[in-house]
Amino acid sequence: GERGFSELMDLESVECVSSLDGMDEDEIHTNHHHSEFSSTKPRNGGTNNVNSVGSTALAPATSVHELLECPVCTNSMYPPIHQCHNGHTLCSTCKTRVHNRCPTCRQELGDIRCLALEKVAESLELPCKYYSLGCSEIFPYYSKLKHETVCNYRPYTCPYAGSECSVVGDIPFLVAHLRDDHKVDMHTGCTFNHRYVKSNPREVENATWMLTVFHCFGQYFCLHFEAFQLGMAPVYMAFLRFMGDENDARNYSYSLEVGANGRKLIWEGTPRSVRDSHRKVRDSHDGLIIQRNMALFFSGGDRKELKLRVTGRIWKEQQNSDAGVCMPNLCS
Repeated sequence: GERGFSELMDLESVECVSSLDGMDEDEIHTNHHHSEFSSTKPRNGGTNNVNSVGSTALAPATSVHELLECPVCTNSMYPPIHQCHNGHTLCSTCKTRVHNRCPTCRQELGDIRCLALEKVAESLELPCKYYSLGCSEIFPYYSKLKHETVCNYRPYTCPYAGSECSVVGDIPFLVAHLRDDHKVDMHTGCTFNHRYVKSNPREVENATWMLTVFHCFGQYFCLHFEAFQLGMAPVYMAFLRFMGDENDARNYSYSLEVGANGRKLIWEGTPRSVRDSHRKVRDSHDGLIIQRNMALFFSGGDRKELKLRVTGRIWKEQQNSDAGVCMPNLCS
């Protein structure tokens, strides 16, 4: 249903009026620097499973694995492994931090390598550190670190762009976090129809932006809309991010359209993964960019107010094995 303008917290805020899949238009009001949306209830009609990152599962630890744990940083030690005259070991990173004193017995550290432990380390195969989040892979000692930087089970960082949010977790956890903590507007369906209204389009700050989450094809997508300075002139940009990994994001496509007065801009692309930061996507200009003059032209009237209607659609690319081409799978 439509909510009243009395809930507008700030006359200088961006107002987004959204009409989706035949639903009544919903108004979304956002402040430049906050995300105080006027509605907090989820619209997808379902509940979200909240999965925290922490897990009670224990690593398949052995005494050898424990021997290879650095007493200072508690990370696994990789050659070169150093030891003091009394045989206490520590990793090379921590050796430079402890001012040449053994953290265990305070004796002076020489430059002694623990070759026996290094040989043991090289012969080991270890579980990925994200095993408790679902990764069952086992790696030779040297491959483990490389894998962990790209492991699909590693936690995602919060995709909310209006503030530096340090929350991490899996996708269901972050969806609930966006809805409950950031009060982000949640929608079900693969089409959208937003109207962005700004009373003074000449005031553009990097913090003027919006985020809406869409749920379709069993996945979640983040639609970003924002104004930022490009050179001397402000521009408006809309783009979609997929809440999942890049290889899965490639299975989807989206289009964005804005226009009025006989002109139309259309953007079609592949959503970026939320593994890519909001700033990285924005700075790569991978989305629909509307120059201010064109935005004001679309707004019509006396060019004193920004009024942009952005419509869009998400679809799944379906691999057709006979023809060897991607067929768009339109949502019903």
